[in-house]
Amino acid sequence: MPGALVCAPCAAELRGEPACRTPSPAPPGLPECWSAADYDGVARRAIIAYKERGRTALAHPLAGALALTAGIAVGGHPVVLVPVPGARQALRRRGHDPVARLAVLAAGYLRAAGWPATVARAIVPRRRTADQAGLSSPERALNLSSAFRAVPGAAGAVRSPWGGEGVVVLVDDVVTTGATLAEAARALRSAGVEAPLAVTIAATRRRSRPPDDYGE
Repeated sequence: MPGALVCAPCAAELRGEPACRTPSPAPPGLPECWSAADYDGVARRAIIAYKERGRTALAHPLAGALALTAGIAVGGHPVVLVPVPGARQALRRRGHDPVARLAVLAAGYLRAAGWPATVARAIVPRRRTADQAGLSSPERALNLSSAFRAVPGAAGAVRSPWGGEGVVVLVDDVVTTGATLAEAARALRSAGVEAPLAVTIAATRRRSRPPDDYGE
């Protein structure tokens, strides 16, 4: 994995086993969701330290896990990574956009491996939203309803620079209920752009459900 900011066993756990971990039940319009690992252990600690505790250097190993997962999810196709925008108040508090940074680094790692990859910041916040932490699935969906909009010219922004059509992939750090990714996909569809896949570092396992069930 790019970077040497975590020990070898932790790096292996962070890479995890990239797999489809789509929340169940899935909100309408949710793309197929792939993640590197479950949201616990090393992955959870690294994401929190990166986003909330100023450990921005952790972007490198986190983006490495993201790149590996994206490559497996899209197969041999060129990829256009579209980061999900953070809430404006969170971006001001953190002083940077953590997900956009991960998308840029992940695309760079893919290109270094010979994979056609680029980033398109094609979605922006439309309105203020509440913190998602602690909200139920219906509350998350309501909180995020019409929260994003596509930028002008979004269809052109996601066009693959290598010719042909690249796979548009939404990028976020964690998928829980899928409400955020479903809203991001809706915003892109409103501009005529389909995003069939979403990739995250980790997925929250749904409690009191079968072992392969994800969400909250």
